[in-house]
Amino acid sequence: MSSQGRASIQFTLNGQRYELSREGVESCLVDVAPDAIRKHAVQVNDTWFPVIQAFELATGIPRSEFMSNTARRHLAALGYQVAGNVETRMTPPAARPALATPSVPTPPRRDLAAAINLGGEWHTEANVQAALVTALAGEGWRICSVANTATREHGIDVIASRDGQTAGVEVKGYPSRGYADPARAGEVKRTSPSTQAGHWYSQAVLAAMRLRGKEPQWRSVIALPDFARYRDLHAETAGSLAAAQIEVWWVDQAGAVQRP
Repeated sequence: MSSQGRASIQFTLNGQRYELSREGVESCLVDVAPDAIRKHAVQVNDTWFPVIQAFELATGIPRSEFMSNTARRHLAALGYQVAGNVETRMTPPAARPALATPSVPTPPRRDLAAAINLGGEWHTEANVQAALVTALAGEGWRICSVANTATREHGIDVIASRDGQTAGVEVKGYPSRGYADPARAGEVKRTSPSTQAGHWYSQAVLAAMRLRGKEPQWRSVIALPDFARYRDLHAETAGSLAAAQIEVWWVDQAGAVQRP
């Protein structure tokens, strides 16, 4: 994805506040030979790097202190193209000329869900958020901040600005039947996904209403994976949400974002 401007983001990781800019990322990766790409990649300076390597060099944070999902999310928020589960033959770093481009295919739009997937379901909150920030950055939005969903960081999930407008987005995933915790793999949740989705939808509406009161000049947005259950809930509340000037954006399995 080509750079348009010098976007920067702020984020909190392990209790520390950081600021990261495209200029800083690209400066840190000039003349750096990419490591072997095993799963997730990001394109910087026309070169594909493992997201872990790129994020570590750009921030100075040791890779032992963050996960690939964190690196991918923040690099995508800066507008960089990311790809996942990349299969490619890599030559040793010493044998590759500086700034050469490994033969990592750019994922077509229909494969975006696979590119951002963590090996699980496309509709997790982290994956929906990653798809959203990638889409917004591609449309020229400046991503001001992105919350860490893995640590359940409090605050607005995504803040983005464009053309003098600021949007605060509350992001929700869709519940699965099983648990994400490996220790509970194979267990089935007692609460059905449909029932839990109702709770999550209510939480999202409350968060959006609070934002509307706190930042009345902002666009207050709820971003949801496109499921029939959420569509039904929205149909029941659309009039009230419209009266409160709360928007609902839909993220589909291909990573496309539908807005009113």
